[in-house]
Amino acid sequence: MLTVHTIVGSPFGRAVIATCIEKNAAYRLRPLTPGEHRQPAYLERHPFGRVPCIEDDGFQLYETQAILRYLDATRAQARSLTPSDPKAEARMNQAIGIVDFYVFDDNSVKTLAFNRVVAPKLGFPTNEEAALAAIPRARFVAEVLAGFLAESPYLAGDAISLADLHAGTHLDMLSDCPEGADIIAGTPLAPWLERLRARPSFATTTWPRLAEAAAA
Repeated sequence: MLTVHTIVGSPFGRAVIATCIEKNAAYRLRPLTPGEHRQPAYLERHPFGRVPCIEDDGFQLYETQAILRYLDATRAQARSLTPSDPKAEARMNQAIGIVDFYVFDDNSVKTLAFNRVVAPKLGFPTNEEAALAAIPRARFVAEVLAGFLAESPYLAGDAISLADLHAGTHLDMLSDCPEGADIIAGTPLAPWLERLRARPSFATTTWPRLAEAAAA
C-alpha cells in the first residue's frame, strides 16, 4: 500500500492525499510531528527535509509535482487527472508552477497563511509585520490564478486536473484567514473552491479530518 509521509496541515501533503482519493488509490497516512521532517531518519527519505514524500512498494519519491504525476500515471483505475489536449495540459503545468514558485513564496500566500493559520494552530510565534507585508503579493498571485477560471470551471478547462488539487489546498488554507477570505471573495476563486470542497477528496482531507485520521 502507498504510504504518505507528511505533517498534518501541510497543503502539499493534502494535495497528495486528495489525489489518492480522486484516483481511488489505497493509501496509508504516516503523520510526522513538526520538526520530525528535519531528523536524520526522515532526511534519508527526503534530503531537503520537506513534506510530503511517499513510499510505494519500496519506491520512494518526494516533490509534490512528481508525486501527483506519478499517482496519475500509475493508478489507472480512475480517470486521468491530466488533460489530453496539449494546450490544456500546458495550462495545468503552468498553474502548478505558479503554486510552487509564487504561491509558496516567502512574501506571498505562504507567509500570510503560515502566520494567520498554521502558526496559531501549532503554537508557533507569529510575525505580524511579515503577514501584512505578504498581502499585496498574495492578492496579485490570487488574481493571476483567478484569471485561469475566467472561461472554465477548473484551472485547466472543464474537468478537474492535478492543477486544481495542487492549488486548491493552498487557497483553501488562505481562505481560512480574514485577509485571505477578502482576497478570494468576489473572484472566480470563490465558486471554484466551493466546487472543490464538495468533492470527497477535499471534504475528507481538511486539517481536522486528517488530524482525526492521524490520531486513530
